[in-house]
Amino acid sequence: MRTFQLWFLIFPFLHLQVLALNISASASTIEHTPLRYAGNHYYDADVVTVINGSIANLQDTSIDLAANAVTQGLKYYVNNTNYRLIGIVVEVAYRLVANKAAGITKLADLRGKRIGVVPGTSSEVFVHKLLASAGVSDGYTIVNGTYCLREPCASNSLPVQFGNGTVDAFGAWEPSVELGVRALGVDNVILFENATAYREVYSLYSTKEKLRDPHTRQKIVKYIRALDRTYQVYKATPEKVDHWVAQTVGVDLPVLRSVWKNHVWGPGRLDKALVDFIQHEDEYLARVDKRRPFTRAELERFVDTSVYKEARRASVKQA
Repeated sequence: MRTFQLWFLIFPFLHLQVLALNISASASTIEHTPLRYAGNHYYDADVVTVINGSIANLQDTSIDLAANAVTQGLKYYVNNTNYRLIGIVVEVAYRLVANKAAGITKLADLRGKRIGVVPGTSSEVFVHKLLASAGVSDGYTIVNGTYCLREPCASNSLPVQFGNGTVDAFGAWEPSVELGVRALGVDNVILFENATAYREVYSLYSTKEKLRDPHTRQKIVKYIRALDRTYQVYKATPEKVDHWVAQTVGVDLPVLRSVWKNHVWGPGRLDKALVDFIQHEDEYLARVDKRRPFTRAELERFVDTSVYKEARRASVKQA
């Protein structure tokens, strides 16, 4: 009887030790919210912790997963070749909003204009890639700014700079662009996007060592399955989550609803096409950062498809 009582007391602690999962992601993005929802609804209650951080936190042995755009993934991969991209959370076709009064009706008109970006981020990569797709590789001025989630925005934010004429156009993640549209009015702006040239591939990352550890891998596989269930809700019934997302991130609900369609929720395809896309982005980042680009083999190691394959096999067995 004493042995049974002792085991009864120890078992819950062991269970939590196995399942507790720590994730690092920026808390100020719409893109990160499925990570929280999956932990709250489809994992085990109170054992998923999402901290406000970046991919750099993967160097901490207590952090199992991190999430951010591929832009940041590649930047950290330079000095951390043990990092692995294991899944896609959401893909977002960024938009560039331009002021018609500045004489902008097509991308080529952005020559000689002032264009706002969030420096060192996917926003900057997007603007350069988008303009290059129209043959505009130079001849414009980049102006640095910050993103904004809700009005009133800071004076150095891109929506405010756009509204007061400091920049003629800007490109970034949502809801900043939507706030820029509202700053001038939809009839006074023109929007550009090209998901083929550039889209944000907001992804989930871990490390080679953590994926090789049986206990950590068990947690991650279980969590991936929880994320898959979350994506179905985000795609099929957004009305069930949009109030919660708006409150979690600090975005006004009408603004969130207007940009929801720009987000393609789900794991995406971890295949040759993804590596091709990443390789094109890396070529640009390598030039900017004055380093050699990754080889194809290095990028193929960066994208680890094994976790999702294992999670889906487990789902089939339980079906």
